Amino acid sequence: MTTDSKRYQEASAQDMRSPLLVAIGERTRSLRARRGLTRKAVALTADVSERHIANLEHGTGNASILVLQQIANALQCSLSELIGDVTTSSPEWLLLRELLENRSEADLRRVRIAVGQLLGTDTSDPDRSGRFALIGLRGAGKSTLGKMLAEAMDIPFVELNREIEKVAGCSVSEIHGLYGTSAYRRYERRALEEVIQLYRDVVIATPGGIVSDPATFNELLAHCTTIWLQADPEDHMSRVIAQGDSRPMGDSRQAMEDLRQILSGRAPFYSQADMTVDTSGKSLAQAFALLRKTVGRSTETTGLA
Repeated sequence: MTTDSKRYQEASAQDMRSPLLVAIGERTRSLRARRGLTRKAVALTADVSERHIANLEHGTGNASILVLQQIANALQCSLSELIGDVTTSSPEWLLLRELLENRSEADLRRVRIAVGQLLGTDTSDPDRSGRFALIGLRGAGKSTLGKMLAEAMDIPFVELNREIEKVAGCSVSEIHGLYGTSAYRRYERRALEEVIQLYRDVVIATPGGIVSDPATFNELLAHCTTIWLQADPEDHMSRVIAQGDSRPMGDSRQAMEDLRQILSGRAPFYSQADMTVDTSGKSLAQAFALLRKTVGRSTETTGLA
C-alpha cells in the first residue's frame, strides 16, 4: 500500500467516526482537563491502558459500558455525564435547558445568582467582602502573594491545603494515596466551611483544583470575594519547577500540553471570580502592586483598605 493510499484510508476513517464516540471523547477530554488529570493518571485509576484513553478521546475508541463506567469513576463523574447529559433526566430539566440554551455567559451568570437567591444559596453573606480567596493554578503566586496581601491588610492568612490536612489528620499526598481524590474533595469542602465559619476577615489561598467540585466552588463564590491570579502556562510551569516541584505533570512526556489542557479546562470556572489579576511576566513586587491595587478598589468602603 502506498503512503498516499494509507493516508487516504486514515482520513476516511476519521470522517466516518461515530458522532456519539466523538462527543464522548470530547467530554472525556474536557472532564479530564477540569479535574487536572493526565491521561496516565486516568488510565491507572480506571485500570485501562493509556492508549485506550487516547483512542477514546480521539473518538475512535469503542469502549464497553463497563470500561466507560471505570473511566467515569476515575473522572469523578456519573456515567450519564460522560456519555450523555444530566439535563435529559427529567421534563423539568429539559424545560430548563430549553430556556437556558444559547444564552450568553452574562445571562447565565445572572440566572445562577437569581436561582441562588431563590434557593437561599446566593452571595448575600454580609461578611463576604472581608474574605478574599485567591484561585488559580499552582505557580500563580497564591501563597506568596496571599501572605503579602494579608500582612498589608492586617488580617489572617489561611492556606486551605494546610486546613485540609488538619481535618484529615494526614498530609495531602497521603489523602490522595490512601483514600483517593474523591475523599480529598470531601475534606476540601469541610475545611472551607470551617474557615468560613471561623473568619470574618481573611485571605485564603485555595488549591488549584477547587473549581473541580461545583458544590465547593459555589460555597467559595457565595462566602468570599474571589480573585483569579492568572498567568500564562509557561509562567506556571517555570515557577513550579523553580520551587522544585513539577507535580502532577512530572511523569508525563507532554507536561506542557497537559498543563495547557488543565488551564483550558479550568479557565471558564476561574473566570467566574469577582476580580482577575494577571501575573504573567511580572516580578513579585509588580504582581503584588497590581493585586493590592485591584483589591483596594473593592475595599474602599469596607474599612479594610
